[in-house]
Amino acid sequence: MASGRKRTKGDVCEAFLGRLAERGDVELDAVLLEGIRQHFDSLPTRYALDVNVDGLDVLSHKRLLDEARADPTTVSFAVRPVEIVAQRAESALLHELPRANSRKLGLCRPAFGSSPNLQALALEVGERAEGQEAEATAVGSSRSADDHAVFYEITIASVDQPKLLSRLSEALGDLGLNIREAHAFNTNDGFSLDVFVVDQWQPQQLARLRFVCLSSKHQPSCRCAPQQRHARVCSGGGAAGPRPESPAVDDWEIDITQLHIEAKIASGAFSNLYKGTYCGQEVAVKILKDVHDDSSQYQEFLQEVSIMRKVRHKNVVQFIGACTRKPNLCIVFEYMSGGSVYDYIRREGPLKLSAILKLAADVARGMDYLHQRKIIHRDLKAANLLMDENAIVKIADFGVARVIESSGCMTAETGTYRWMAPEVIEHKPYDEKADVFSFGIILWELLTCKAGGAVPYSDMTPLQAAVGVVQKGLRPGIPLNCPLPLAELMEACWAGNPVQRPSFRELAPRLQALFTMALEEEKRQETKPVATKQGLLSKLRGK
Repeated sequence: MASGRKRTKGDVCEAFLGRLAERGDVELDAVLLEGIRQHFDSLPTRYALDVNVDGLDVLSHKRLLDEARADPTTVSFAVRPVEIVAQRAESALLHELPRANSRKLGLCRPAFGSSPNLQALALEVGERAEGQEAEATAVGSSRSADDHAVFYEITIASVDQPKLLSRLSEALGDLGLNIREAHAFNTNDGFSLDVFVVDQWQPQQLARLRFVCLSSKHQPSCRCAPQQRHARVCSGGGAAGPRPESPAVDDWEIDITQLHIEAKIASGAFSNLYKGTYCGQEVAVKILKDVHDDSSQYQEFLQEVSIMRKVRHKNVVQFIGACTRKPNLCIVFEYMSGGSVYDYIRREGPLKLSAILKLAADVARGMDYLHQRKIIHRDLKAANLLMDENAIVKIADFGVARVIESSGCMTAETGTYRWMAPEVIEHKPYDEKADVFSFGIILWELLTCKAGGAVPYSDMTPLQAAVGVVQKGLRPGIPLNCPLPLAELMEACWAGNPVQRPSFRELAPRLQALFTMALEEEKRQETKPVATKQGLLSKLRGK
């Protein structure tokens, strides 16, 4: 490179490629060469001028950004221990700190060098450690230099967002990490690469860092680069120090280090649902997005935890625990391998009458239990009903559920329009009979299921449907194949006057009796010759 000429990104990129070629341990094909050049070109010049081109940091940054680009909802991060190089005032020689750990672990230098303040801190730590070693040697102590502090580098790649650096810094602070240095870069295609140097890292914080990424707004999942796996090993020694005190106040507060996320199941406006394991058990994990203390979402989260930890019934999804400590807000409950009833009826197509009535009876029993405990679900629909491996239906998603106050009624408009009772739509006082109305719509869903699925009032927008329900008494059409007893029960559930609707205490045994009748009739039909078979629907209709 000519002297006196300012270096460009291209100069640094070619220098880095030259060093890779000299190393001989990286296979440089045409695709990788072009990818590295595009990586440098996408980042500002100061990235090229500051990054360490003697190591493999550039390849790590490229991989993290590539993962984020492959799925813009993804946050990729890596954690690794690093050594800080400080220069003693009395010597022109560089002094590596902490010496014993760097020898033992073979630590890398930070990707972007070290500021004078960070070097001063490292020098202070090293001098203190040397003094302790000298003291230990003098008295014959077995104290080891392995007790010295080690610094850590956390690299995060994601879609760029307003105030992202500030939010990440705050989140790392909430984890108890002291940020000693930060570097932030934006790519020309809208992504962010943020690099933090921290101290006092502990291996337990790895799971909590994952949740910081999972719960960030518009960032519902994370992918952990290979350095993270290395950090598990390298940062997990005795030097890590004691585990931070847990603010848990109840035995249902989970140990976040025992929770492992495997895959995303579903996504919502304020939370995402994941499959994972907790203490070796398969679980579902509901993780909240970007929730603040004073937000309504946070209050609903606390309300959901409060309700779920109080209920235990065969037909209500089982609560396992929750983390109410920022930034790891989540609820853990049993994993339902059968998925939602909404998906099930669309996957299976038209169901036998006995199958419909069994599903309905399961829901009625679970809702009866909740109403007996003064809990209104307020968003009852097929999508919020889950099935286990034995096809038992369990009520889920208590995000907007409430305990009935002493007055016995509420006025807030809550739920989903197509399933919402008219009194809820009109903001009139309502009680648990609003859930009964929604149950009537669920019965219609079960009866009309088919490939592709049927949605109530599918030819209208949700708001148009709501107006029709209130002003015109609109209800879904009764399917032609619906037995008369079930049609009457369904119409009673969605009666305009809540007083006229049956309670789940009445519905559960009625549905169980209809299920028993249907099952017996289907068995009899299976044993009859084809010519003499009569359909149950005709029998129930009196034909």
